[in-house]
Amino acid sequence: MDAQLTAFVGVAAGMVALPGADFTVVVRNALASRSAGVATALGVAGGLLVHTALAVAGLAAVLVAVPVLFRTVQLLGGAYVLYLGIGALLAARRRPEPGSGPDEETGARATKGTGQALRQGFLTNALNPKAPVLFLSLLPQFVPDGAAPLPRTLLLAAIVVVLALIWFPAVALLVDRLGRWLRRPRTARAIEGGSGAALTALGLVLVTGPLLR
Repeated sequence: MDAQLTAFVGVAAGMVALPGADFTVVVRNALASRSAGVATALGVAGGLLVHTALAVAGLAAVLVAVPVLFRTVQLLGGAYVLYLGIGALLAARRRPEPGSGPDEETGARATKGTGQALRQGFLTNALNPKAPVLFLSLLPQFVPDGAAPLPRTLLLAAIVVVLALIWFPAVALLVDRLGRWLRRPRTARAIEGGSGAALTALGLVLVTGPLLR
C-alpha cells in the first residue's frame, strides 16, 4: 500500500467514525433490535455508496456549482433529520418509567422493521448535503500525479464504503451487546432523548443555516 493510500485510509476512517447523524440513527435503532441497528448501518453504507458514485462520476461538482440545487438537497436533508429528531424526542416521552412494567428490557424495545431501519439509514446519509462537498474535495487530493483518475478514485470510494460497512455494523452490534443495560427504561430514555435533541439540532442547522459551501 503506497503512502498516499495509507494516509487516505486514516483520514477516511476518522471521517466515517466521526459522530453525527449517521452514528446517532444507528445507535437509536440498535436499541430497538440488533436487526434494526444492522439494517440502519447497511443503509448508511448505501448512502455513502451514492455519494462516492456521484463524486466519481463528477456529478457532485454540478451539485456544488448550482446553488439552488445544493440548497434544495440541504433543505431536504435537514427536514428529514429534523423529522427523525422530533420522532426520537416523542418516543423518549412515551417510554415507560422505571419499574412501571414487569419486563423492563422488553418494554424498552421499540418495534421497528428492518426495511424501515434500512430506509432511515440510507436517507439520513444520502440527504446529507455536506457529503458531496467533502468527497469532491477529498478524493482528488489522494490521486497521485500521472495516475489514471478513474481507477484511483474508484478505489478510494470503495475504501470509504468498506470502512462504513465495518464501523456502523460494529456500532450496532456493540449497542445490542450492551442492550440489557442500555435498554433499561431510564438509560434508554436518556439515549433516546439525547439522540433526538442532537438530530433536531442538526436538522435545524441545515434548514435554517446559511448555504453550506
